This record gives sequence, C-alpha cells and structure tokens, in this order.
Amino acid sequence: MYAIVDIAGQQFKVEKDRKIFVHRLKAEEGASISFDKVLLVDSDGSVKIGAPYIDGASVKATVLTHLKGDKVIVFKKKRRKGYTKKNGHRQYLTQIQIEEIA
Repeated sequence: MYAIVDIAGQQFKVEKDRKIFVHRLKAEEGASISFDKVLLVDSDGSVKIGAPYIDGASVKATVLTHLKGDKVIVFKKKRRKGYTKKNGHRQYLTQIQIEEIA
C-alpha cells in the first residue's frame, strides 16, 4: 500500500514505515503530524485518485529530526568580462517516518 501526498508544496510517494526527507516543518522532534492532501492511494491494486484530493484520506507521520542538507555550490561566470560569483546553499530539512495511511 502506498500513497502520493503533497507535503510542503512537493509530492512524495510514501509507504508505511518509510523515512523521507522533506522541507523544514514547524513541528517539534518526536511530534506526530498528519497530512490531509492525499492525491492517490493504491491499496493492493485498487487505485483511488482524488480530484484534486481524496476526501477523508490522511497520512500520519512522526518527526524524527531536523537537519541541514548537503552544500550546493552556485557558481556564475561571464567569460572575458572578469565576472565570477561563488555562492553556497544548504537546505533545511526534516526527516519524518510514515506511521499510517488511512
């Protein structure tokens, strides 16, 4: 059984007991959260598709930890002009574990 869920503006394929990284959520570590924006649910071959969301469907998860992702280097250059710009970025992430698809 799996579901497609909209979490913080991104769509994720989630299954029970799976751990995923999402954009930083405003929840304490160890807190239980619920997502109501379920787009699709597949339960042993029977697929249910929402328009745009499925009424009454929800996904429950637990916040494991807050962390920062890998560093991404942004390098800009214009050739023959002497222009270079180097910048770095680390995305704030939250690791969650899916507990239940209802």
